[in-house]
Amino acid sequence: MTLSDHQILCPCKSNKTYQACCQPLHEGRVMANSAEQLMCSRYSAFVLENTNYLIATLHPNKRQIDDDAVLKQTMENTQWLGLKIIKHQQKVNVATVEFIAFYQGETNIEQLHECSRFSYEQERWFYIDGDILPAVKLSRNELCFCGSGKKVKKCHSH
Repeated sequence: MTLSDHQILCPCKSNKTYQACCQPLHEGRVMANSAEQLMCSRYSAFVLENTNYLIATLHPNKRQIDDDAVLKQTMENTQWLGLKIIKHQQKVNVATVEFIAFYQGETNIEQLHECSRFSYEQERWFYIDGDILPAVKLSRNELCFCGSGKKVKKCHSH
């Protein structure tokens, strides 16, 4: 089975199928209609190791000659587990998205907590950069970030 099959949920944890969620963005058939949607599709691209999409959605002024190699090295060492959007603020041509991306560290589950900046130019959203924020303590009784539907304490407790 492949991710394009109808039964596979999208890695961004939207509870939609990949085909109905991030795949059309990854294939360039549609553009993200918000910075939040771009953020989620970029997370899915990290999970799926889609460096072309990540580079294409990075603001042209931020691209480096070694982006593909750096992304591949990061992906080689990272197993992404889930995404949680905390806050999304969007104005006409700029936006921020605060999120936590959970991943398996060497011994524990780690988090990338970031407030990302986005810009709307040439009729599309681009990721600019982000500020790394301190890790967040999760409540043991909230739903797990992995999308299992279980509480954190019954699924991915530390």
